[in-house]
Amino acid sequence: MNKNGVFKMKSLNTKCSTKRSAKFLTVTLALFASTLTVTEVSAADTLAKIKQSGKVIIGYRESSDPISYVVAGKPMGYAVDICNTFANELKKDLKLPNLKVEYKAVTSSTRIPEMLAGNIDMECGTTTNSVQRQQQVSFSTNYYVTEVRMAVKANSTIKTIADLNGKAVVTTQGTTSDKYIKMGEKGQNINANNVYGKDHSDSFAMMASGRAAAFVMDDNILAGLMAKSSTPKDFKIVGPVLSAEPYGIMLPKGDAAYKAIADRVVTNMWKNGQMAGLYKKWFQSPIAPKNINLNMPMSASYLKLKAAPNDKGIN
Repeated sequence: MNKNGVFKMKSLNTKCSTKRSAKFLTVTLALFASTLTVTEVSAADTLAKIKQSGKVIIGYRESSDPISYVVAGKPMGYAVDICNTFANELKKDLKLPNLKVEYKAVTSSTRIPEMLAGNIDMECGTTTNSVQRQQQVSFSTNYYVTEVRMAVKANSTIKTIADLNGKAVVTTQGTTSDKYIKMGEKGQNINANNVYGKDHSDSFAMMASGRAAAFVMDDNILAGLMAKSSTPKDFKIVGPVLSAEPYGIMLPKGDAAYKAIADRVVTNMWKNGQMAGLYKKWFQSPIAPKNINLNMPMSASYLKLKAAPNDKGIN
């Protein structure tokens, strides 16, 4: 074996290996940089997307009266009014007076996937601003605080979580209320049969028909469903406050510029009295479709947020 030849072959192999490693490292770094760039752009592109498309898409709920619901095909409610105010502010900020506003119905199960897919630009409904959800989406300054309680039939003897032992309890699939039912059951060592409605109307129908003894949900949603039922006096809201949960406009995650506009709009509405006006309009005045007045006083949780607006999420 030629000694010099052997050394020459090893040298060539080493050089080739070094070149391949360097090339691989360069390509890898380029791909990594490209990925970061795409992520950064997509995380801050909502305003550009709206400007380019000439429209903003608002996600809304179909049966979350009086926060976000539909009457004769038209989305309306406390939160829908807030999102419309946000959309009007976007028209000014983007200098697009003819910006088109479109609406897309979402459910408890589809609202976050629709946001992640870019099919909606904001969601104004009954979405709790939670730390867990903040891992996927962002929230504006909170515009409402709900208190989770139970709706039962007027002749029901249920008053506390303990009274649910051995009974069927319904809540809406994909909502945070399920957590509080289970926590209450575990804390009081009771055994309830947890069942789920596909949306709020379905959950209410299960309670109204007797398939479930109680419907655990946000008090504003319960009040709205009771008011628009054919026999509102046949139901009542009972039990302790299981949780106080803030609602905020749900936004794409990581878009600071877009969130700043939403925060400004909601905070100003709190400060200039517009939010109090909306509360009176939707909770203390006759509302469509049956012109029923919910007569809901502002809760302690709502008044606390009113005094110090913030975008904090619950754990």
